[in-house]
Amino acid sequence: MTLPNTARMLSLLGVFLLSFFAQSCDNDPGPVIPQETFVLGPYEGQVPYIKINTIGNTIQDSPKIGAEMTVFVNKEEVLRAPIGIEYRGSTSFTLFAKKSYGLETRDDSGDGVSVEVLGLPEEEDWILYGPYSDKTFLRNVLIYELSNEIGQYAVKTKFVELQINETYQGTYVLMEKIKRDKNRVDIKKLEPEDTDPNDITGGYILKIDKTSGDGNPDALYTEDISFRSDYGVSGNALSYAAYGQKRGEETYFLYEYPKEDDITTIQKAYVKGYIDDFENALLGTGTGSYTDFIDVNSFVDFFLLNELSANPDAYRISTFLHKNRGEKLKMGPIWDFNIAFGNDSRSSSEKWIYKYNLDYPNDLWLVPFWWEKLMADAQFKAAIKTRWNELKGTVFSQSHIDSKLNEHIAFLDEAGSIDRNYKKWQVLGVPLSFNSFVGQTYDDEVDYVKGWIANRIAWMDSQIQGF
Repeated sequence: MTLPNTARMLSLLGVFLLSFFAQSCDNDPGPVIPQETFVLGPYEGQVPYIKINTIGNTIQDSPKIGAEMTVFVNKEEVLRAPIGIEYRGSTSFTLFAKKSYGLETRDDSGDGVSVEVLGLPEEEDWILYGPYSDKTFLRNVLIYELSNEIGQYAVKTKFVELQINETYQGTYVLMEKIKRDKNRVDIKKLEPEDTDPNDITGGYILKIDKTSGDGNPDALYTEDISFRSDYGVSGNALSYAAYGQKRGEETYFLYEYPKEDDITTIQKAYVKGYIDDFENALLGTGTGSYTDFIDVNSFVDFFLLNELSANPDAYRISTFLHKNRGEKLKMGPIWDFNIAFGNDSRSSSEKWIYKYNLDYPNDLWLVPFWWEKLMADAQFKAAIKTRWNELKGTVFSQSHIDSKLNEHIAFLDEAGSIDRNYKKWQVLGVPLSFNSFVGQTYDDEVDYVKGWIANRIAWMDSQIQGF
């Protein structure tokens, strides 16, 4: 319905004032233009549009508050559902004005319910990731697609535009959350009553990460949520007790599935014992070979994906592992590449990320000793070389990667999503946290990433051929 001129002016003024005060309360509002420059509501074009009505509630870090989500495609409503919504992210939440969100689709009673969203397999847990320091929007989307193409599951994604209440939020990425699921991490369901020696062999999802996502300070680990490696990052036996405030040489494994509230004592003992046996074999102090305990192909692919992107978080945080019943330990799914592909100064096109500890020995989260030991093993390096030579002319080729980037860029550009996002968030040409390159335009940012990837592929090839 079209408002009379006076009413429309008052409405726009109200929206501007709401936007102004919301920005004034933000820890880091960033450059933003007045909200009245936007025509609120779903836009014409192919990019889906999500509107969230918080029904008067205020979104917080935790727990989720009740809201309603409506999804539009070409202005046609395709889904309306009750949801729970909360902020998500650790460092990004603290530093960036454009927030990311965790969603749970619910039924009318407020219970979680699995639904299909924009063609993604049905589930109840979702993420709305708001690219901010990654000014291309493309880093996470690209690497997840490459992972799926080489046969290693990574979360599926859809570009969307987001509006919360009456405020346009910009271009977002709707993402699956890493979950145990036949369409996601396809491992056996592990129940508390599963105590049989065969049953407790799987499935598990573990995570090497900060603890802030578990409602704790970043580096406070407890027996309830985690267990610790017996060895430091140099492969040295740790002589002091685990838990409490983390030390730089410690590696902790968080229980991702089953969650800490569900995993039993016997299951905890099994999965820690399995990691212990693998580490002892890798160090040559245990029984058998390290290959008895790990799926080598998954470790190789995990290595190549993280090294191709020179992901500064690789191996040490945002790192998932999983183990199915009766099977070996696998690396993955990969996760969180917003500062990869040269976005952060630590993401060099001519250095190995697995050697992170040499450059940043005082970091509180360091790379576990696994990767130095594996890279000293001729069998593992031969497997990397074989896999790299298979992929460098196909999925990891410059032409293939450029074509994927160009496809996404055209999709967003034709719908006007890029322009609308950068009218909302005027950060092109503005240095943000983790930006090692600052382009004046969106095209500058894209050209930088393409050039960086070309250099990275050439450098990795020169190194790997010498293995």
